[in-house]
Amino acid sequence: MLLEYVSAAMKTASYEKMEDGSFCGTIRRCPGTIAFAKTLYECQEELRSVLEDWLIVKLRHGDAIPVLSGVNLNLRASRAASASARG
Repeated sequence: MLLEYVSAAMKTASYEKMEDGSFCGTIRRCPGTIAFAKTLYECQEELRSVLEDWLIVKLRHGDAIPVLSGVNLNLRASRAASASARG
């Protein structure tokens, strides 16, 4: 499920070429995920690493994680919904 989430998030990433020729990448739905690198490929790889670290921190702290492409990593919300459905 984590790999699905990372894949979905990376599909939403946006990249900008900076004045010095380097690249900046962000994932808007995952606040705080930003990466800089000399090439677009390096920026993509760095952004993936930043996203993975971001997810670890969010999961460890129990913070809300945006649902992307139907992938919901929010354990508390999922458990509460399951408990409600069981009655």
